[in-house]
Amino acid sequence: MTGRQPLAARALFTAAAVLTATLALTACDPEGTDGDAAAPAAASSGSTAGTPSGSSSGKPATGTAKPTPIATPPASSGAPAAADGKRRLTEARTAGGLLRGTGEAQLSDVPVDPGEMREGMTLVETNYQRQKGRPVLFAGVDNVPEEPSKRREHLWRGLIDYAAGQGGTGSPGASVAYPAGPLGGNLECFPLGSDALCGWVDSSTAAVALFPATAPTDAAKLFAAMRADLEH
Repeated sequence: MTGRQPLAARALFTAAAVLTATLALTACDPEGTDGDAAAPAAASSGSTAGTPSGSSSGKPATGTAKPTPIATPPASSGAPAAADGKRRLTEARTAGGLLRGTGEAQLSDVPVDPGEMREGMTLVETNYQRQKGRPVLFAGVDNVPEEPSKRREHLWRGLIDYAAGQGGTGSPGASVAYPAGPLGGNLECFPLGSDALCGWVDSSTAAVALFPATAPTDAAKLFAAMRADLEH
C-alpha cells in the first residue's frame, strides 16, 4: 500500500501542472478564437448593401468623399455682338469721303425694303452726297439671322425697284466680284443702265448701294472705302 502512494502523488502533481498550463494559455487570449471569427462579420454589418450614404441614422460616412465640382457660370447673354465675332453697322457721318445727307438730301422714309427685322438687328439706310449728281443710296442690315447672301439678294431687288421708280432704265447686267477690302467677305457690282449697284456680304452683315451714273469698277472701289467707315 505504501509503495503505490508515491505513484498516485506523482500522477496528481502532473495533472495539476497540466491544468495550470492550460489556464495560463487561456489568460493570454481572453477572447478566444471566437473573437477572430466575429471581426469580419462586425465590419460588414456597418455598410449594409442598398443603404444610401445619406441615411437617417445620423452617422457620418467613414469613407473619403470626393469633392463636388463647381459649375462654371454661363456666359452673359448681354455681351456685345463684337464678342461673338459679329460686326455691326453704323450710320457714319462720312463714308468713303462722302458726307451723310442732311436737310433735303436726308431720307424721310425707308425706300428699300430690308426684309424681316428681328430684335438685335440694325438697319442703316441713308444718302451719301457726292460733289456732283445724285447721292449714293446705302442700305444695310447687321446680325442677319439667315444666310446673309440671301438678305443681300433681297436688298438688291428692293434697290432695283427703287432705281426704276427714280427714272432708271435698263436691265441688271452680270454681277462681277471685286476686292472686298480688309473686312473680307464678298463684294460684287453690276450695271443697271447707266447706274451701278454694289453689295457686300460677310458672316453677319449684308449691304447694298446704288451709284447713279457710275461704272461698276469705280463704284466697287468707292463702296469698299465706304464699308470701312460703315462696318465695325
